[in-house]
Amino acid sequence: MTERTSEHEGWFDGLDRGDTEAARNAIESRAADMPREWPALAVESGFVASEAKYYDALGAATRGTARAAATERERADDQQLIHAVRAMDDADRTANELAERVAEWAGSRFEAAEPGIEGARTVAERDPREPADERLIDLAARVVALDEEAIRLRAFVERVAGDVAPNLAALAGPVLAARLIALAGGLKPLARKPSGTLQVLGAEEALFAHLRGQAPSPKHGIIYTHEYVRGTSREHRGSAARALAGKLTIAARVDYYSGDRRPELDDELDARIERIRARDERGGGESRS
Repeated sequence: MTERTSEHEGWFDGLDRGDTEAARNAIESRAADMPREWPALAVESGFVASEAKYYDALGAATRGTARAAATERERADDQQLIHAVRAMDDADRTANELAERVAEWAGSRFEAAEPGIEGARTVAERDPREPADERLIDLAARVVALDEEAIRLRAFVERVAGDVAPNLAALAGPVLAARLIALAGGLKPLARKPSGTLQVLGAEEALFAHLRGQAPSPKHGIIYTHEYVRGTSREHRGSAARALAGKLTIAARVDYYSGDRRPELDDELDARIERIRARDERGGGESRS
């Protein structure tokens, strides 16, 4: 509960001028029932020597509060998940890009050069004969190391996503759940988004092109990678995307506001997708239901 201040006290009451931690806590917890001449009261109480010093102290305390809040937010589990999934994607992308460079370079040095990460792994196991070989083999080894780090990061993401957002991770899969949280900026902002916005997360360029009249409205963003969207016929993919987005939105809200696992969400989504896919057998058209 917020601590109130009396008629003659301020946030600085009883504080040591040099105790920035106590000042930060006071800024966060204390409140006044009505405005008063706090700078003058701070001087009168002996907390500071002048009103200018009061504002210096207030500024230091509020900056400390802002830094602490930012640090706490960055250390939150959902923010750590965001850092991890972005690092995983960066490591994976960089490893594959460098693997192409290794394959191209290896083609000029050796008779047989395979593409991709496995090709880089083969090059990394070679014995160098010339200085150029040493640099190529060292680069290939770094590609392999990056790929292995991406694998470790994926394992971390899969483990943490289930703790941060158990329902979202169960419905979307842990990696897609982490990417949705990252695109939204956190579990809280994701939980506050309508399902229509969640549905097109990751399709911002297509959405902006649509708003400029240069493209049709996108039916889905990164949720396309989910089997329930990707594995549904093109004719009914929009319905599948809406159904999935609706349940993912509910899952994100449950995860943020209560955190309890609700398996019935899985069953409801499975049944909804089954009904949508059954239209293929009946020859039904696109529907917004």
